[in-house]
Amino acid sequence: SPGVGKTTIGRALAGTFPKSIHIPVDVLRYWVVSGLQLPGPEWGDGLVEQLETARGVVSAMALRYRMVGFVVTVDDFLDPYSWLAEYGELLTAPQTHRVLLFTSEETALARNLGRYGPREKNDRYAGAIRFSYHILRTALDKLKAQEWLVVDSTDQSVEETVTEILERTGI
Repeated sequence: SPGVGKTTIGRALAGTFPKSIHIPVDVLRYWVVSGLQLPGPEWGDGLVEQLETARGVVSAMALRYRMVGFVVTVDDFLDPYSWLAEYGELLTAPQTHRVLLFTSEETALARNLGRYGPREKNDRYAGAIRFSYHILRTALDKLKAQEWLVVDSTDQSVEETVTEILERTGI
């Protein structure tokens, strides 16, 4: 979901290792020059296609960097359509940890408003946040059963969140 700290935490986590790379999927998606599809309450075929493509590229990229000794952090959002199936090979690779950053919905909405202000982009992402939280509330038990580490960073600093991830994954 937007506003939970994926990019901030992903970069900070990567920074704790001597050889690492942080791959924010949204940055790759924004390379689309014409026809970019953004998430919202309703998803069209164009958005699904762009997510599948970006995630496939990121998965291959992450595996390639791992082959030469990099620790890789990927930041992306969970969607209820693919459940990140595009990362199949990466998610099943040894020493891969699935981490879901989770804040209160109110915190995510407040961060989003702080980032974009009361503009159209805020409204679009606020809709995506509400939709994501509707899905996540019902999916948390399923994700935990699939060995996702769920980290509630609502009241944590960046450093506290990174420390919790490192401690709970044993990295």
